Amino acid sequence: MARDTPAQYEKKFADFIRMCVDAQASGIKQIVVPTPATIGDNYPEIIESLSRLAEAGLTLAIASPEPRRNDVSRN
Repeated sequence: MARDTPAQYEKKFADFIRMCVDAQASGIKQIVVPTPATIGDNYPEIIESLSRLAEAGLTLAIASPEPRRNDVSRN
């Protein structure tokens, strides 16, 4: 099944794309992103990012979840 790259994906996720390319070129097998939003804000963006990871032969780790909207900072 063919997929369509979301509009503006390459611009919005340029750092993520570069990280994948650099990791693959360096022989790194896993990348770590700080939060889930790093790979997308909606379903098409997330699917595109996961597809690019798979095409590069990379696995993904996410360091921390997105904070919930009703969380109150204690700092």
